[in-house]
Amino acid sequence: MNPKVVGISSSLIRNVASRKRESSIDLGLGEPLLTPNVAHLDAAIEYVRKHGVRYTQNAGDPQLRAAIASHYRYPGLEQAENVCVTVGSQEAMYATLLALLDPARDELLVVEPAFPSYVKMAALDGVAARTVAMAEEEDFAIDAERIIAGIGERTRAIVLCSPCNPTGRAISTAQAHVLVRALERRGGTITLIHDEIYREQNFRERADLAQLYANTIAVNSLSKSNALTGLRLGWILGSAEFIEQATKVHAWATSCADTFAQRVALHIFEGNAVGEYAAWYRERVQAVIAALRESGLRFIEPDGAFYCCVKLPDGTSSLDAALKLIDEQDVVAIPGIAFGECFEGWLRLSWVAPMESLREGLARIVKFCDAHRAQSAAGTPHK
Repeated sequence: MNPKVVGISSSLIRNVASRKRESSIDLGLGEPLLTPNVAHLDAAIEYVRKHGVRYTQNAGDPQLRAAIASHYRYPGLEQAENVCVTVGSQEAMYATLLALLDPARDELLVVEPAFPSYVKMAALDGVAARTVAMAEEEDFAIDAERIIAGIGERTRAIVLCSPCNPTGRAISTAQAHVLVRALERRGGTITLIHDEIYREQNFRERADLAQLYANTIAVNSLSKSNALTGLRLGWILGSAEFIEQATKVHAWATSCADTFAQRVALHIFEGNAVGEYAAWYRERVQAVIAALRESGLRFIEPDGAFYCCVKLPDGTSSLDAALKLIDEQDVVAIPGIAFGECFEGWLRLSWVAPMESLREGLARIVKFCDAHRAQSAAGTPHK
């Protein structure tokens, strides 16, 4: 067996979520419960009727690549040659790291709390990865000075998810300018990799890093924006020189992305429908924040995404708490430790569930926390 693979753990998020029962209140996986707009699927089916489902170019259908570049209009990234269409954003990130980083000399800096795949992907390729933690006392706001202080001699790329999974925090334009100026003073040789997967679930002012910093690679997909997680259609936006190399990785791994999925995506982009659910999320988040305030739990007010994070009683293991919540309260929540040591003691809740389920889930979490505090005060372990 490949020792690099053997040494990498499986997904803690998936392992916890898999314990869900039929009766459970599911606040676990980051998956919209909205149904997709079937008009996009119907358009793809009509195309298939006429043309079949043949391979596209390795980098994707030229029409789709041009449509993606035109939609975002990031400076210097406006052409089809700046896009590689991938099998979801996970493959986009993996192809990016594999094409960009030299295991013999480069290091990846990951801004935490963070989705665990970045560090795992780097490890698969033998690339060293370090993390820089945002401050809990500031509700994990994305702080440019902290990121800058985390840069080492071998740092070749910084990966940042904004809006962030798990916290929902987003980098502001002011903080982005601080970060960009520091990187430019270093000659602009450090690449910013912006995971934009929650770009369309945005509730406050935030920065598009590719608008501000020339050496930015952006990865994204239709999974969250258009409730199409299972379609597995994503993309990389970068310089033409980089896309040429990333396409090699993509081509040898998958040949090309699913042709049917690409036609769905083309209908979405040509119809300017990427943000078709944005209003629903903006409306829903207000009810979510109100429910969190009513619960009395300490929580992080999100700038974007569709997660809310709540604090457990001091000294509580988030993994133990998540497992006990399933066993004792029939609530699925994701332990903060899955997103880095700095997020231990927190739970991530996905608020795409029906509001009544979220409110009941919060009530059960409060009940669990109250019982934990009472037993701790009595000097007995929480069973």
